Amino acid sequence: MIREIEVSFPHTLDEYAEDALLAGQVRQLREEARLLAPRLAGRTVWMVNSAAQGGGVAEMLPKLIHLMRELGVETRWCTINPTDPRFFTLTKRLHNAIHGVPVGDFTATDKQLFDDVSKKEHQDFVKRLGSNDVVVIHDPQPAGLGALLQTSPATKSVKTVWRCHIGLDHDTDSTRHAWSFLKDALATYDHAVFSAPAYIAPFLGKRASIIQPAIDPLSHKNRWLHPVKLMGVLGSAGLAHTTHPSFIPRFETPVARLNPDGEFVALDGAQETGLLYRPIVTQISRWDRLKGWFPLMLAFRQLKSNAERIASGNERNFARLRTLRLVMAGPDPASIADDPEAESVLAEVRREYMTLPFELQQDIAVLSLPMDSQKNNALIVNALQRSSSVVVQNSLREGFGLSVTEAMWKHTPVLGSCAYGIQQQIKAGIDGELIDDPTNPGTIVEALSKLLASPKDREHLARNAHQRAVREFLLFRQLTDWLRLLARL
Repeated sequence: MIREIEVSFPHTLDEYAEDALLAGQVRQLREEARLLAPRLAGRTVWMVNSAAQGGGVAEMLPKLIHLMRELGVETRWCTINPTDPRFFTLTKRLHNAIHGVPVGDFTATDKQLFDDVSKKEHQDFVKRLGSNDVVVIHDPQPAGLGALLQTSPATKSVKTVWRCHIGLDHDTDSTRHAWSFLKDALATYDHAVFSAPAYIAPFLGKRASIIQPAIDPLSHKNRWLHPVKLMGVLGSAGLAHTTHPSFIPRFETPVARLNPDGEFVALDGAQETGLLYRPIVTQISRWDRLKGWFPLMLAFRQLKSNAERIASGNERNFARLRTLRLVMAGPDPASIADDPEAESVLAEVRREYMTLPFELQQDIAVLSLPMDSQKNNALIVNALQRSSSVVVQNSLREGFGLSVTEAMWKHTPVLGSCAYGIQQQIKAGIDGELIDDPTNPGTIVEALSKLLASPKDREHLARNAHQRAVREFLLFRQLTDWLRLLARL
């Protein structure tokens, strides 16, 4: 069944324009909209994806939709909600295959399941459409729904766009299997949008555009946090101990931390995390094997075991490595309907954690972030990134790392993997550093220890990263790109 998502968003373009850093981009966006928005008059633009929360797509859409409306383009948001639990297992396999992960062959039974669910979702969705609307389908899950719009007499004139947020920069047997599975459905779309040229499926090359994802600088996840507010968020989430009355009440659902006994325990501030006074390395991602959790944990173990040798007699650097902590944080997996692997991946992380010595367990905080309040979740992520000495994104595959851009915007030094999407965001040695092989703990140790050893270099990289985020990765550019594409269609 289709569910329409109500969009509420606190900021107007006037509020962005009050920031001198953003005013020029807002002005340029409005000038473009005055020319382009009238071409979409009388049409509704529909954004369709697989989940209302959890992951970058669900996070980006409310801002995009709200500001499109303010610019004069009627825009609405729907999610698919299949009742067959096998469907998201299948689409997760498709997701992994597009990233080049071997997942086995896709069978006739898989195709029948995909088609059956798509037909049910299409029957519900088509009732909402006007004959001249525009439908933007995000990622593989609802791709079959969009394909069927061309077969219905009432919607044959509807324009369809497939927006793919994932990809791999080279062909493998797995990517070929995935594109073969999706080819018939995607062939019906008027246009396709990818995050990088290398991700474009060969059969879509002549009708594809590039639009990079972007962040909202005033969102709860990215807005400036005064030190008092930062401490308040950490205290309310149970991540820091404080008795100051301004930090009460606590969030209804606090962060849960993995204990040495293998159980997640809600934090109340009594467990010392060191976020406010220790050097902290942080990765925040979905619980997905492609995010490189296990090599990162093993690298941290090696780094701590060899801290004295790595410091090479530098007492200050040795103290930094000795007190260093790793934060590995992701959303409560029960809250992410379209990712059936999340719970099993987190269970694997838990088993690996339980093999570590007790002293090392104390230096690794595996956190499950609550999703019952999107605002509180965003503030927690913001506070964690701003409390970090380095934000790591050790992805084995990454279409585009929003967590990388978020850290760049916050002046936090970033160590990314060599995944193609992250290479589009970070220029090594200029606005961040890259790990040559995210599967090899040794290469992670080498890159991380080098970055930690020089606060001056970290500040230089962070300053450049912020400037690049302003130029290339804010939502005003993304909105302009969408307006140009939709008006052209």
